[in-house]
Amino acid sequence: MIPRLGVAGLAALILLELLWGLVLAPLPGARFLAVKALPLALLFPGVARGARKPRQWLVLLLPFYFAEALVRALTEPMRHALVASLAAALALTTFVGMLLWLHAERPRRR
Repeated sequence: MIPRLGVAGLAALILLELLWGLVLAPLPGARFLAVKALPLALLFPGVARGARKPRQWLVLLLPFYFAEALVRALTEPMRHALVASLAAALALTTFVGMLLWLHAERPRRR
């Protein structure tokens, strides 16, 4: 259950970041911001396989995506704020899913 949450959240976040920068609420003259989905897309195959290092890198990157989405949700007008709020929620959900997944695999000490 937890791995599925993390992988699904990551896939949804990649798709939303691409759509956000290109179609849903692009900033005028800044369609290049869709490139910010590239680091997530590069980590996706490793995360989908269940490899530990890509998940650790993802946990380090997700707070930046959350912070950017939260700032834009609080400072931009209607449609932009709605898309940013959704991105913040997805980043937070994916972050928690990754942490739970990593925690579940942690070796137990005796």
